[in-house]
Amino acid sequence: MKKLRDTVTTPDEELYFIGHSLGCITILRYLETLQEAERVGGAVLVAGFTDDLDFEELTSFFTSPINLKEINKHCNKFVAIHSDNDPYVPLKHGEIFKNKLKAKLIIKKSMGHFSGEIEDEESCTKLPEVVESIIELAN
Repeated sequence: MKKLRDTVTTPDEELYFIGHSLGCITILRYLETLQEAERVGGAVLVAGFTDDLDFEELTSFFTSPINLKEINKHCNKFVAIHSDNDPYVPLKHGEIFKNKLKAKLIIKKSMGHFSGEIEDEESCTKLPEVVESIIELAN
């Protein structure tokens, strides 16, 4: 969070986020902390999730529930990209983004966690839907 806050400095509606997995939670937690009038342009969340996935390393991100209503005050343009066979993030999280954040949901076939060799998956070196989504959100 500190790194993200230090990098962004002053959020505005020209700012668009792209996050993968835990990066999505970081973005959502950041959006929760914005001041009343602060808004960003949008966010693309790849393999994102909204609550604890029962991985010990992630529990510190979920000491309190994510406040999706508060997040919507600061950002109301989202795209969620998920895989139908992600071994870590169930597809239900894409549906949560769709229903609670009004995100456009893109479901990719057999892309795993979009991780590549680190997860014994075929490397995900291109995901054109990310660029297409940012262009769509900005227009």
